[in-house]
Parts: sequence; C-alpha cells; structure tokens
Amino acid sequence: MYKVQVTDASAIDAFNRLIAFGENPQGALLAIGETVLLPFTRERFTTSTDPYGEPWEQNSDTTLRAALHRSGKNFTKKGALSKRGTAVLAGKKPLIGESKSLSTQFAYRVIGDDMVTLSSLMVYAAMQNFGGSKAEFPNLWGDIPARQIFPDQERGLPGEVQSGIKDVLREALENAKNG
Repeated sequence: MYKVQVTDASAIDAFNRLIAFGENPQGALLAIGETVLLPFTRERFTTSTDPYGEPWEQNSDTTLRAALHRSGKNFTKKGALSKRGTAVLAGKKPLIGESKSLSTQFAYRVIGDDMVTLSSLMVYAAMQNFGGSKAEFPNLWGDIPARQIFPDQERGLPGEVQSGIKDVLREALENAKNG
C-alpha cells in the first residue's frame, strides 16, 4: 500500500477549493442555465427545429391569414398580396407571434446542489410543446401540432447541450483548482 502525504500549501489550497466547489456547485449550475440552456432553447425559434434537429411543422393557413390581416399594407388596393405581404408570409416562422414572448420569456432555476431547470414563462408553452386537439380542448380554434421546444426525458439531452454542460463544469473545476 502506498501513502501520499501532501504538504505543499498551494496544493492543499487547490484541494480545498475543489472540495468547496463540490460542496457548493450553484455557480456552475447558474452558468449552465445562462450559457447553455437559455441559448440552446432560444435557438429552437431561430432554426424552427426541435431540440434534436427535426423541423417544426409549418404554420397553418389560418395562422398565415391572421398574420397577413394584421395590416392593410399587406394587400394592394385591388386586394392582391403586396410586396410587404409577401415578405410577411416569407418571414412568418412557427411559434413566433407579434410579441415574440414565447421565444424570449424563459427562466432557469437551481434546485438543490445538482439540478438546474429551464421553463417558459408563457402559460401556453406546454400546448405548443406537446400539441393539442380541438377534441381535447374545445376552446381552441383548431388542432395545434406539437412543436417541441424542450428536450424530452426519453431521448435525453441533445449532444450540443451535454457538450456545453461539460465545458461549463470543466471551466468551473479549472477555476476552483487554480483559484
């Protein structure tokens, strides 16, 4: 059996910092929420894809018509689609409404010493994430297809998120080790 005794003060300090980090990882968990989870989730709205890279279902004709009829400038005097109206249709991404709230209103929270959660602040986010039908929810004006915003437990965290978490933890450990 080998016995190693560390007497170097700087090495002992480094060990103590690593132990302290392990006992209080909140800073790293907050960094995971801020630098990994938030940007990854917001990117879903830029790419119109789920967390695993699958494209979201396109907007329904009803949604596109509603977007066009928000402004009379989207039509010519003869009722045809104007140049601006064409641009509105081309730029209308799924799940991005006038306020853009669903794509921007998120909160992350550290729970205990080993968990960070990310959630939407919008009450209708679950309906958009999981979908719903008029039969299930009679107040809807049509079926809503699932457009997954958040990773699901079955498929786990996408590789990009896993990699980002590892990077944050690696940096936090380096910082703890080096002081």
